[in-house]
Amino acid sequence: MAGEPRIALFIDGANLYATSKQLGFDMDYRRLLKEFQSRGNLIRAFYFTTLVESEEYTSIRPLVDWLDYNGYRVVTKAAKEFTDATGRRRVKGNMDIELAIEMLELAPHLDHIYLFSGDGDFRPLVEAVQRKGVKVSVVSTINTNPPMVADDLRRQCDEFVELASLMQKVGRDPAERAARAPGAGNPGLERRYGIRQGDEPPEG
Repeated sequence: MAGEPRIALFIDGANLYATSKQLGFDMDYRRLLKEFQSRGNLIRAFYFTTLVESEEYTSIRPLVDWLDYNGYRVVTKAAKEFTDATGRRRVKGNMDIELAIEMLELAPHLDHIYLFSGDGDFRPLVEAVQRKGVKVSVVSTINTNPPMVADDLRRQCDEFVELASLMQKVGRDPAERAARAPGAGNPGLERRYGIRQGDEPPEG
């Protein structure tokens, strides 16, 4: 892979999920990894998400497990639960600090970073990484109302990648899902994330 740019993906899980839903398609994380492996020497693909510790099973857990076995580095932390003034149970948590630390530590070994988030809080992080000589692309969308990407983050990055333009390459193929036999695998997992719980983890 000599001569190929060294790249890494930093995926804000909750933000990417919300963005793809706003655009009306399901992410296929296997295809996503394959697409960016074709763009250079993919050093690392991070996926950041919070988990609710008090719940023995959450809908995100099968995705986290699958990503762990299939080429992603998953970073999680417990979300904080609280009761608001109306007595409703709320969950609070984000992975901004964890994402920033991983990006700053890995930046000296990279040529190009793809940040999958539209969160404007990442603008200073993008600027800091650029000062290290790393190109930063932000993957989000302006095709929603309001746009899912903050304007200052879009201005700061070296390249803005419209997620809608990647739909054909990283989106779940509805025809493939429909072709699978009823009752096979985990339909909820497949419908949400474009993965199959029955997929075998890689050897080694």
